[in-house]
Amino acid sequence: MIDFPHLQEIVQQTDSRIVFLVVDGLGGVPHPATGRSELEVARVPNLNSLAGESACGLLTPVLPGVTPGSGPGHLALFGYDPVRYTIGRGVLEAFGIGLELSAGQVAARGNFCTVDEQGIIVDRRAGRIESHEAEPRCRELDRIRVSGGHVSVHPVKDHRFVLVLSGNGLSERVSETDPQKTGVTPLEARPLDGAAATTASMVNEFVSAARRQLMGQPKANMVLLRGFSQAPAFPSMAQAYQLSPAAIAAYPMYRGLAKLVGMTVIPTGSIFREEVDTLEEHFREHDFFFLHYKNADAAGEDGDFEKKVAALEELDALLQRIVALKPDVLVVTGDHATPSILAGHSWHPVPVLIHSPWTKGEGVNGFNERACGQGSLGRIPSANLMFLALAHAGKLKKFGP
Repeated sequence: MIDFPHLQEIVQQTDSRIVFLVVDGLGGVPHPATGRSELEVARVPNLNSLAGESACGLLTPVLPGVTPGSGPGHLALFGYDPVRYTIGRGVLEAFGIGLELSAGQVAARGNFCTVDEQGIIVDRRAGRIESHEAEPRCRELDRIRVSGGHVSVHPVKDHRFVLVLSGNGLSERVSETDPQKTGVTPLEARPLDGAAATTASMVNEFVSAARRQLMGQPKANMVLLRGFSQAPAFPSMAQAYQLSPAAIAAYPMYRGLAKLVGMTVIPTGSIFREEVDTLEEHFREHDFFFLHYKNADAAGEDGDFEKKVAALEELDALLQRIVALKPDVLVVTGDHATPSILAGHSWHPVPVLIHSPWTKGEGVNGFNERACGQGSLGRIPSANLMFLALAHAGKLKKFGP
């Protein structure tokens, strides 16, 4: 892990290149009707073939039974202990769209949602309205004024936005207003300690004003807030691992996370095919690439089994372009499981494969939860994966005499 006390004694620079292909929400569980997960149903011949030539296993993102958010899930993949290095989604979203947060500011990740006449949430993501619909609403909300400080609203992508609170004595210790389920009303923000009372009051005043502003809309007529956070200081993976790491991600939140840990964020398009184009164009410029694929997670969160299957098949069709670049180490895994039958993140293990000159295959017959569970890697914490990738790339020397 990045805070291994002897890391600088064993890490070394080499010319080898590592690609981390992170399939957001990759893991699943068997569908009750068929007994097979999305990965087991999907036609993914390229992933299956690659698994047959790789070291395979399963990852536990945080701890057994603990369901991770995207932040902890990704941080663990890069070697950060997700329990020690915590961060709220708000800061990641803010960094992802290029905002610079000053000391004391608090950021929250916002969703436009749809409520009925009684204020009951009927759609947490407002039908995933597109950015051109959301941005005018963000401009309306940006005009809201509250007591005790200042609020600003910044569009992110589609139904998501960032709320930034500025003022004296603000705290990130505020509860979410998002109940993370439908059929209930949004929650009231509560201070989680005495220092957060002013912040919680500002949040509730903003939410009430937003409801009044949006109430005439047939959808996206309310907001949900979570991930209240202030900018932390994390060790740089570029320095710790002696890498020149780069991130290619269409979605802002993941660019923010990459920036936080010291990666160079390479501008790219809005779809995965364009991300692969970007990887091909810049492949000789860096020795570590984080390549992010979002569609599997979005389908899983929507509870759409077939859509997640299709997203995995879409990924598989582009995999050969990544393999053709001949990275010295190719890692394919996910930050967490998002089983479509649960319509959300879960605690289930995540398949992983490591392909390098040192892997010749070990009898694993496919890239899915059941098959990877038979691989030589076994079941390991996600935070240990980075060391394995570095070792396969020849970037770790012997530890001790």
